[in-house]
Amino acid sequence: MSNDCTFLDDLSVEVSYGDSDRESHAGDWGAETFDLAVTPDAVVWPTSTVEVSAVLASANEHGVPVTPYAAGTSLEGNAVPAHRGISMNLTRMDAILDVRPDDFQIDVEPGVMGSAIDSALETHDLFFPPMPASADLSTIGGMIANDASGMKTVKYGEVGDWVLKLEAVLADGSVITAGSTASKTSSGYNLCDLLVGSEGTLAVITRATLEVAGRPERIHGGRAIFPTLAGATEAVFDTVQSGIDVATIELIDRESAEMANAYLDTGLPNAPMVFVAFHDPVEREIETCRSIFEAHEAKQCEISSDESRMDELWTARKELAFAVQVYDPDRRPLHPGDITVPISKYPEIIRYAKALSAEHDLLVPCFGHAGDGNVHYSVLVDPDDPTMRERGELLYRRVVEKAIDLGGTATGEHGIGMGKREYMIHEHGESSIEAMRQIKRALDPRDTLNPGKIFPETADGERVQADSTDSPATQ
Repeated sequence: MSNDCTFLDDLSVEVSYGDSDRESHAGDWGAETFDLAVTPDAVVWPTSTVEVSAVLASANEHGVPVTPYAAGTSLEGNAVPAHRGISMNLTRMDAILDVRPDDFQIDVEPGVMGSAIDSALETHDLFFPPMPASADLSTIGGMIANDASGMKTVKYGEVGDWVLKLEAVLADGSVITAGSTASKTSSGYNLCDLLVGSEGTLAVITRATLEVAGRPERIHGGRAIFPTLAGATEAVFDTVQSGIDVATIELIDRESAEMANAYLDTGLPNAPMVFVAFHDPVEREIETCRSIFEAHEAKQCEISSDESRMDELWTARKELAFAVQVYDPDRRPLHPGDITVPISKYPEIIRYAKALSAEHDLLVPCFGHAGDGNVHYSVLVDPDDPTMRERGELLYRRVVEKAIDLGGTATGEHGIGMGKREYMIHEHGESSIEAMRQIKRALDPRDTLNPGKIFPETADGERVQADSTDSPATQ
C-alpha cells in the first residue's frame, strides 16, 4: 500500500517522487539476496539535523514510515523500505566537523565514508581502529547503526566500542544527545549503546563523536598454509588463547582458497590458510605465533614488515568476497553468513559447517575474522533448482542455530535487518525480545522508524502500531 507523502512539499528539504530515484532506494546489497526490494513512495535528502527533525515529525504525524538510507551496503535488507513510505538518504550530511588530536576524538556527520575519516585522521598520525573491510564503500552512520566490525576486531573491538557520543533524532522529531566526550561516564542510562546497533529503528543518528587511536609505527603481517582445516582452526584458537597481541587473524578454508586462486591466478595451493597482522609487535610475539603455527604443521609461514610484501601475502583474503561471487557461473551464494561463537567453539562450528556441506552435497566456503570467533560462510546453489535451494536454506539455517546453541550469535557484524529476524527468539528468548519491543514502543509508538526490521512479528509484513494518542508528540 502506498503512502501519501505530499506533506513533504511543505518542508524545506529536497524530495523526489521520481521513479528512478525511488527505485534506486528500493534495496541494499542484501535485498537482491533475499528478494526483498521495496520501492519507497518518496526519497528525501536532508542536509542538517533540523531537516531530519522536520521530516520525522511530519512523517510521525501522518503515520508514514521512514527508513534511513546511506551507501546501501547492508547485507540483511537493513535499509529496505519494507513498508514503503520515505527513504531518508543521509549521504549529503557528510562533513568532518572537528578533529581533536589531543583528545583522540573526531566529530562527524552520518554520511561520511570510512575512507574520508581515515584521510582526515592520517594528517594527525591517527586512525579509527574498528573500521570494517567495506570502509571505502560504507558510511559511519551505517557502521554505527549495524555495530559493524572488521578484521582488527580481535585487538580493537567493534565500531560501537569507539563511539563516545551521538546526536540523534527520535521518531517524533525530538533531538537528543547520548553519551559524552569524556572517556568514561556512569551518568544515567547508556543511551549511546542503545542506539548503536539499533539499525535506525529507534532514532536517526545525525552526529557522532568517535574515539580514535595513534597509528602503529610498525606493522608486521603474513600468511601460513596448513595441510588440514582442523590444523588451521586449532592454530587460530591456540594463538588467541596464548594471549599474543595479534591485531588481525583471518582464516580461509580449502574451497575459499581455490576460489581466490581461480579469481586471482595466484598460483597458491588449494589449502587452508591463516593470515595474521601485528601492530607494533615485540619479536617474541611473532616468534610465538610462528611456533604455534608450525606445531600445527603449517607450511610457508611468512611474516614480513615490508608493506608491499604484506599486501601480496594478503591478496587472497582481501579479494575473497568477489572471488566467491564469480567462482561458478551456474551457482550463486545464498544469504551472507556472519555467525560468531566463543573462540573455544571456533573449530567446532567450522567442523559442523563442513560436515553439513558433505551431508547436503553443497559447496560451502568458510572464511572470516577468526580471531574473534566470526565465521563468514556462503552456501552456493543453482538459483533455478528449487530442490538445491531448499537444501541450501536448510544448511544455512542449521549453521546459524548451531552457533546460537554454542553460545554465539546469528550475526557478528551485519545486523538483523529482515534476513535474520527468525533467529531472534532462539538467541535471546521471548522475555528479552519483549523488553526490546517495549523500548521500541516507548521511543517509536507509531512504528514509523524503519518498521519491518529486527522483530520476528513483522516478518509477515504487518506493521504493529500503537494508538496515535500514545505518541510523545501528542502528550
